[in-house]
Amino acid sequence: MISAASVHFAYAPSAPILRDIAFTLDKGRILGLVGPNGAGKSTLLALLAGLLPPSSGTLRVAGKDALQDGETVRRKAALVLQEADLSIIGTTIDEDICLGLAPERRGEALDLAARLHLPGPDTPVHTLSHGQKRKLCLATALLPRPELLLLDEPFAGLDYPGIREIRTMLQANRDSGLTQIIACHDLEPLADLADLWLVLSGGRQTAFGPAREVFPLLESLDVRPPCSWRAGLGILPWDDRHAPSPAPTPLT
Repeated sequence: MISAASVHFAYAPSAPILRDIAFTLDKGRILGLVGPNGAGKSTLLALLAGLLPPSSGTLRVAGKDALQDGETVRRKAALVLQEADLSIIGTTIDEDICLGLAPERRGEALDLAARLHLPGPDTPVHTLSHGQKRKLCLATALLPRPELLLLDEPFAGLDYPGIREIRTMLQANRDSGLTQIIACHDLEPLADLADLWLVLSGGRQTAFGPAREVFPLLESLDVRPPCSWRAGLGILPWDDRHAPSPAPTPLT
């Protein structure tokens, strides 16, 4: 699905943003994209979405060259920005979620909104909470049926039920064969879902691979590992309410 080799990006030659990015991701996999602020995560998502062309190197998304055929890449990929207000165009949920869809797909769009527990279709978007706006943006990104879904901090600002809803959708997307890349600072809600992890620091790729290879490196790369990993318990289900609780660790 994705193949990157020696990918560089700079807005100006003297100011490189990404340097020597190289990784592959198979169809239907979930990649966790992590790193401190300013590491280049959002820029890499923009390249993968076809919004920015790489300055050099090779980047192929769904079999298309992102440099030579960015328009096709943009049709195959959907990017959900961290700031929901930058993506919402319609004045109501109905207007926003159905924008650009064929009229016969309106029922499908409103059904997806209902499954995400969004309010009624006539609800003005300016009255939605931060979490509701994020879910609306996710719904509008999924309706064109992309082959690649790119999410920038999808869990930020969500309460526990909201995070569980997003997790359920991520799992359903994977079951349907959708490839997903999720940029996040808090690894907790994603730790048991992601198949692979890519760590950026200062625009450079500092680690790539499965959790067992990447998680031991995270603290040295200024990324906080999940609590269960720090406690020596490996990766535990994040929202399995029926999983047995580990024995408490004494504080003294």
